[in-house]
Amino acid sequence: MTASPAAGVLLVDKPVGPTSHDVVVRARRALGERRIGHTGTLDPFASGLLVLCVGPATRLSPYLTGLDKEYMARARLGVSTDTLDREGEVTATDEGWRSLDRRAVEEALVGLRGTIRQQPPRYSAKKVGGTAAHRRARRGETVELEPVTVTVHALELTEVALPEVAFRVVCSSGTYIRALARDLGTALGVGAHLRELRRTAVGGFRVEEAVAGDFSDPVPDAAWRTPLQALAHLPEVALDDAAARRLTWGQAIPLPERLADPGGVGEVRVAVRHGDRLLAVGRVRDGVLRPERVLPPDGGRAG
Repeated sequence: MTASPAAGVLLVDKPVGPTSHDVVVRARRALGERRIGHTGTLDPFASGLLVLCVGPATRLSPYLTGLDKEYMARARLGVSTDTLDREGEVTATDEGWRSLDRRAVEEALVGLRGTIRQQPPRYSAKKVGGTAAHRRARRGETVELEPVTVTVHALELTEVALPEVAFRVVCSSGTYIRALARDLGTALGVGAHLRELRRTAVGGFRVEEAVAGDFSDPVPDAAWRTPLQALAHLPEVALDDAAARRLTWGQAIPLPERLADPGGVGEVRVAVRHGDRLLAVGRVRDGVLRPERVLPPDGGRAG
């Protein structure tokens, strides 16, 4: 048990079994804080990093959900399931995996790297007519999801122990690793499903520093990130007292030339610092900073 800071981001290592919501409930109980939300779910059969926003830092969730993810995964070739993972019903089997070798698997992975069009699983949280696809699928409805564009930055084969193969993935948010396993099986002509999945990183956050998701031990300092640390992927703009006060009133702030174009050309989203705390998230365009989301005074401090 530990008391939570006023606000912050907590790294949690979800075990296999509970849902992501179950872990949030445990965190609320352990920290004595109701305002906790996650920034991206993991299926019950999966383990690994959940990034939780605590207290007023829940306002930061939109700026963390789109971060790239890293996974370690294991697929079983020759067996397809309706959910694309080990939890589903077997829909087809194929002994063709017996004729495969590492080279064949490596060649099949080539077409799954880079920017690709991926069809999400029928059993997913994607909404179809306002209802999650998995709910419709479990009611026996026909669910057809449109392919979406995702980016697989890295897809590295780490083990071949046929009929199972293991791989490391670094991908954009919204990529389904279950679908990658399915598409690998399709490319090999034998079908496949996902057997194991562990999320090892979200943006710059690593699972090695996370607290165990059962919260049986005190939460270590290493598992916490301050709001400023959590938004380290954004360019930073520091304001003095007068400018900070104006920004909290919703006013636009002209920036000195050296701060007028942080990070690139055009409009840029920035983390706005006042002293040692995160004051707001804003947008800079044409040398002018405009507030997008302002944190309360106790919601963005460094400690």
